[in-house]
Amino acid sequence: MVIIALLQRAKAKYAWISGHPQTTAGVGGLKPPPPTSGYATASCSESEGNSMSLWTKAQQLQGDALKKVRAVYGEHFPIEVRHFMAAWIEENIMDIDPENPHNEQFVANLVGSLIQELESKANSMMNTDDLFLARLRLIETANNFKSRYSHNPLSLFRIIRHCLKTEMKLVQEVDNVCVNKGIVGPGLGLLPDSNAEIAQQLDFLSRHTQETGGDLRKMEQEQEAFALQYHECTKLNVKCSISDVTTSTAHLQHVQTLPQNQQNLEVETKLRRQKEMFEQMLNQKVSGLMQLRLTLVDKLKDTITHLNTLQSRVLDDELIRWKREQQLQGNGAQFPSNLDNIQECESLAEIIWLNRQQIKEADRLKLKLALDPPGVADMLPSLNSQITQLLSSLVTSTFIIEKQPPQVMKTNTRFTSTVRLLVGGKLNVHMTPPQVKVTIISENQANALLKNDKMAKGDASGEILNNTGTMEYHQATRQLSVSFRNMQLKKIKRAEKKGTESVMDEKFSLLFQSQFSVGGGELVFQVWTLSLPVVVIVHGNQEPHAWATVTWDNAFAEPGRIPFAVPDKVAWQEVANALNMKFKAATGRSLTDDNLRFLGEKAFRAIMGFVRKKQAEEMLSKCANGTFLLRFSDSELGGVTIAWVG
Repeated sequence: MVIIALLQRAKAKYAWISGHPQTTAGVGGLKPPPPTSGYATASCSESEGNSMSLWTKAQQLQGDALKKVRAVYGEHFPIEVRHFMAAWIEENIMDIDPENPHNEQFVANLVGSLIQELESKANSMMNTDDLFLARLRLIETANNFKSRYSHNPLSLFRIIRHCLKTEMKLVQEVDNVCVNKGIVGPGLGLLPDSNAEIAQQLDFLSRHTQETGGDLRKMEQEQEAFALQYHECTKLNVKCSISDVTTSTAHLQHVQTLPQNQQNLEVETKLRRQKEMFEQMLNQKVSGLMQLRLTLVDKLKDTITHLNTLQSRVLDDELIRWKREQQLQGNGAQFPSNLDNIQECESLAEIIWLNRQQIKEADRLKLKLALDPPGVADMLPSLNSQITQLLSSLVTSTFIIEKQPPQVMKTNTRFTSTVRLLVGGKLNVHMTPPQVKVTIISENQANALLKNDKMAKGDASGEILNNTGTMEYHQATRQLSVSFRNMQLKKIKRAEKKGTESVMDEKFSLLFQSQFSVGGGELVFQVWTLSLPVVVIVHGNQEPHAWATVTWDNAFAEPGRIPFAVPDKVAWQEVANALNMKFKAATGRSLTDDNLRFLGEKAFRAIMGFVRKKQAEEMLSKCANGTFLLRFSDSELGGVTIAWVG
């Protein structure tokens, strides 16, 4: 019932004949769009060497690996662009770090060049039947890129990098399987294990932080030594100035007024030497202290750059991939949750916190002894702002829904959900146990929340019973989480419907809100996260249509979308993948080619469009006896012509 409802939804609103051969439509007995391949188990083949492009290797993947490659592409970055622009993309985009601020303008220029290359590629294509739709697709994509990413080229660049990294990871996984089976080729070793690489970078940052901690202690010791020597200087009645480190003595001035005899000259010489010695010594100390401060600032800047890059990888790659796989689980995809592995990022929180403390300590020492080199700006306030922003981003992004609420939710029915803070243990958030509140909000309210980063007080679209809980820290697993076991949607407030809109098309979301205190109240973070889209029903007969809405959203949601925007048209190949995933989860087997043909015919109604009489005759001449075609007459208004092979 869900599959039929999904197909009806596609026919009514979403179906798009992208790459759909003309010979499949309108002719009884001919095949609908070819089914997607890749349902078999993965196999290994010997690598063809390092010269093989990543895209060539990705196309040779099979089974689930190939499906994962296809799933990462969509309206945000169509697979056709990846195919026709493969060489240009891999040559220009693979090695650029978008998180490096120095690359910002370069990335913007690169995205502009991509759009130009895309247009050039489309214009160079011949208007043949097999390239016509691809050409239109490239032109449409170039226009979409201009309108969607012209003000934010970095977003598109990150999306492309994410797609490439996914391909690299999948290719490497298959290569590793081949190695284990004794098949080794020169193309292996494309991508190191992600978890091992992240652990290696965390170890590097931990050691780097220990080094800066040592530098900070050395600077404090040198500063204390300077203060002692300065104090000794004053005890000898030598007036010392820290700013220019000049000295003079009242005694020396007095001796210079005395008669110039041998004894007085010797005393004056001795005092001058003493003055020069103190002046040289204090100058050296000041110079050394200034150099220590400049070196420490450079090291802290370097650490923050590395932290930013690693955090971006954890949040923008690993965590977003986990969330996408969690969403596809709603359609029946296998979901080997690696959330415990991702939680290792809490070491990142600890390193960020230590560096923030080091910056604050450096600022305290600076205020204690003002030694500002001329012409050098004080970087510590800026570094403090950057490191605090990193911590804020990490805390707010790792407040996640470990167990999603049901996506088709019936009123007055009990449901459960679990939320978790991945970095709670290392930051001792549990010392002030956070309260979590759950409300249900509409699609429009979710959009407003993203724009304003806060909800109006009492602004909700329904009433949920048992909607508050306290997060608890579990020592054995190092997890800070709360499970809501007895929530129930008591009532729902819907928006006004227009035209043929149905309540089963309306999407809501559960909003989880909390407040985290870090460092004994030094920092307080207001956090929230949204569940996957939820469709609310009041009767069982609404369930198939509701699941069709949810299935479409799960299958075709794009990364970083506005809640809960979803493409209103996708290629049949993508719909077939989604249907197959849903069917396999329910029955344990994949849809056959015949199954997909049948479903394709229901989705496309076997309607081709405009066809001339001569073209119809040519199409039928190649078909078996019994094949027929219905065509509106060219000569008689409203007339229908039936042609067949006999």
